[in-house]
Amino acid sequence: MKRRETSRWIKQIINLYGKKPGNVSYIFCSDEEILQINRQYLHHDYYTDIITFDYTEEDAVSGDLFISLDTVKSNAEKFGTDYSDELARVMIHGVLHLCGLNDKTPEDEKTMRLKEDEALLLLKSVKGSENEI
Repeated sequence: MKRRETSRWIKQIINLYGKKPGNVSYIFCSDEEILQINRQYLHHDYYTDIITFDYTEEDAVSGDLFISLDTVKSNAEKFGTDYSDELARVMIHGVLHLCGLNDKTPEDEKTMRLKEDEALLLLKSVKGSENEI
């Protein structure tokens, strides 16, 4: 995924939720690093694909998104998806959290998956328009 198209896509998603892009940082790490962050800051003792720290103020979406590339890779294999597609899903998952979506309940989780799918369709159209330029 190219940085410019990724940035454009993320900004489009943020705008769709009526918010303004602020400072969103992606920190790519290993399973062990994300486990340590999970233990230290959230007091959870398990691996995960992403941890989102939300610094959003008013409508300016900002945050740090820690992504375990190890877990993204293993999830891509587990679900039979392309690694770059799984990475895009995890990245936008964090952005959707920053936009106010949650996934704590089964209903919220269903909505989150739907919104991830919608965002991934938008990414495909962004990629397509990049190729036309």
